[in-house]
Amino acid sequence: MQRVKLDEIDRRILHDLQENGRITNVDLAKNAGISAPPCLRRVRALEETGYIQGYHAQLNAENLGFGVTVFALVGLQSQAETDLSAFEELVQEWPLVRECYMLAGENDFILKVVAKDWDTYQYFLTHELTGALNVAHVKTSLGIRASKNLPGVPIEIDGSKRKD
Repeated sequence: MQRVKLDEIDRRILHDLQENGRITNVDLAKNAGISAPPCLRRVRALEETGYIQGYHAQLNAENLGFGVTVFALVGLQSQAETDLSAFEELVQEWPLVRECYMLAGENDFILKVVAKDWDTYQYFLTHELTGALNVAHVKTSLGIRASKNLPGVPIEIDGSKRKD
């Protein structure tokens, strides 16, 4: 995958798409200070080079009946690369696990698990997670509420060119 050096226009495009993935190309181009055709070419180049990995709708978990969010710290018995990779592959099969990060330190992974209710999470914990090959321990914390949930990364753009 070829990397390109991002200029101010690219950063503005990335910023605006991250804030609103449904923005029209015309509005995106206007905000970036360029016309629509080169803006679309830039977006496609940002997609092809991997800066833009996809577009997603942010859903309301509670409205969809998923009222329980749990963060599970997982420690494995072995940290050999093959065992770490095997656990990561297993996590891909669990739809309740929405995010998985490998950690440095006392625990090997943190999982964000979203379930309809506490019983559903408990079933997952006892029948899937703690029973998985190589899992030594699991420590969980129940999420009470989210006070900040921003996607992506903080993208710096020149404040003088902002049209917010």
